[in-house]
Amino acid sequence: MVNSQSSVKVQGGCHCGAVRFEAVIDKFEAINCNCSICHKKGFLHLLVSPKNFTLIKGEHTLTTYTFNTHTAQHIFCSICGIHSFYRPRSHPGWFDINLNCLDQVNLSDFEIKSFDGQNWEENVGKIKQTRPNN
Repeated sequence: MVNSQSSVKVQGGCHCGAVRFEAVIDKFEAINCNCSICHKKGFLHLLVSPKNFTLIKGEHTLTTYTFNTHTAQHIFCSICGIHSFYRPRSHPGWFDINLNCLDQVNLSDFEIKSFDGQNWEENVGKIKQTRPNN
């Protein structure tokens, strides 16, 4: 994958292969959040619109965890436990892909921005400006 202005189609999934997805990346920016759950999961956030995300297989193996406002849908594989994508609280209609779960990804192709998720309420506006909420 090469960092460019054009869109790139990628695939990814969980560790055991039960969950597979395809996405079109049109913006090579990711977010590294320090909130309690993202930090523990090692999640690097890549926001993708619903039109650019396709679940290829594994819907029946997905499990969802929610907490606090129950808006974010923390989706993970019930077999291997990997969180390859989820529905974020900041953009509930979108998909948030774990950059670490993409096949053959080169992290240097992405601008990775730090986000202070430990103070989520005070900082969420910075994320909402990253992508339109449609």
